[in-house]
Amino acid sequence: MSSDLIKHVSDATFDADVLKSDKPVLVDYWAEWCGPCKMIAPILDEAAKDYGDRLQIAKMNVDDNQGVPAKYGIRGIPTLMLFKGGQLAATKVGALSKSQLTAFLDGHL
Repeated sequence: MSSDLIKHVSDATFDADVLKSDKPVLVDYWAEWCGPCKMIAPILDEAAKDYGDRLQIAKMNVDDNQGVPAKYGIRGIPTLMLFKGGQLAATKVGALSKSQLTAFLDGHL
């Protein structure tokens, strides 16, 4: 179960919740049937607590929302994309350990 600190976004809310956010936003593109997506969920929950003052974490279900994933060329999941100031700043494809996620975020925040 995801944390209350993680925002669920859709094709309809992506612009307002991600591109127009005051804070950088890490978007996790995922699906219910994706094992590695489930593995990183608790790591993202921890990151939401650790980075909450500097970063918003959002999740987008690629089965329910196909417009945004197509626009950004999502081919494999989980894919993590970091947006800053309405622009895509960095991408990571595949499940990450907590230390890999921390290194990725620290390198871009």
